[in-house]
Amino acid sequence: MHALSLNFFPSITLSRSVLKLRTMSEEQNGKPEERAWPELKLPDLLFTDTVRGLHEAIETEWDSLQRSACQTAAGRALWKHVIHDPHAELLAGEPFLRSLYEKIKKDRHNNAREVSRVMLAVRTLWFDEKIEAALSSFNGRAAQVVLLGAGMDARAYRLSCLKESNVFEVDLPEVLQTKTTILQAATESTNDHQHVMMTSKSLNRVAADIRDKDWLQKLQISGFDPEKNTVWVLEGILYYLSHSHAMEVLKIIANNCTLTQTVLLADFMNKPSTTLSSSVFHFYSDWPDHLLPSLGFSDVKLSQIGDPDAHFRLLHDPLNLFNKLRSLPRSLQTHPDDGTPCCRLYLVQASGSPNQTIP
Repeated sequence: MHALSLNFFPSITLSRSVLKLRTMSEEQNGKPEERAWPELKLPDLLFTDTVRGLHEAIETEWDSLQRSACQTAAGRALWKHVIHDPHAELLAGEPFLRSLYEKIKKDRHNNAREVSRVMLAVRTLWFDEKIEAALSSFNGRAAQVVLLGAGMDARAYRLSCLKESNVFEVDLPEVLQTKTTILQAATESTNDHQHVMMTSKSLNRVAADIRDKDWLQKLQISGFDPEKNTVWVLEGILYYLSHSHAMEVLKIIANNCTLTQTVLLADFMNKPSTTLSSSVFHFYSDWPDHLLPSLGFSDVKLSQIGDPDAHFRLLHDPLNLFNKLRSLPRSLQTHPDDGTPCCRLYLVQASGSPNQTIP
């Protein structure tokens, strides 16, 4: 049998404490601290008939967009020394976990400047931090958090800052049903360490395709209040949409600014990034900090991986890809030294309210 390896932390703030201690150690020693990568030990529940059967169906029946939900969960599971996500392994499944683990082992063996999925780890921590900050900005007023394209996201079970917030997860019916069944299996487990405990005030799963015109209506039927302060989370989803679908989603959220205090958290690919897989990635924006104000947001802040608020002491090599890109003007599409595409991921926070002034 496989030993249980779910990594528990009292709260998300502990992982920040770990990062702070690591930072202090690095400053004292003058170089990044080397640490052994956690051994891959899979939870017993992954090998039950129910959970194994679900993940087998994912491999054979889901498309690339749907499978990306499990790939994201695998990244969070294997970066668990900095990310608190105790259910990520179950939601990822054995094949994705083993595949990524081998890539990480190879990267570390080769002293790679960027270890596999480090960008995902940084992105996850950035979203976690910004969600908490956005909720704090509401000064204790009632709030709701909407995760569009929620996939295997488990923030409703792991972020203590959601304890006073209503959370809505929006995704395709088969994705949400699979996720619910996996978490139900954990709930029914006799192993206390695998029991599922929700940290948000409430959680509603909304089966809807955000490419369809009725997703907002389905969200409202499920209890979403358009006049309540809202944080919209679009992590790893926009670039899978067509340009028209992505713009329609952004416009709908921007319209919410006329009703209540609204915060949008999203990541955007630039145009060269879509060439990584032109059959999978479609929507892009080279200048999301210009696009969003044109839609109705009054305050937009953009970060790149490696910026002070998007680093988390995980990018130690000064010559890593992200630092090289940050040193170049954003207008460049190809690197002047080697002609390779300048593939950038922008982490963007935008906000608006009924009394806002658009710059």
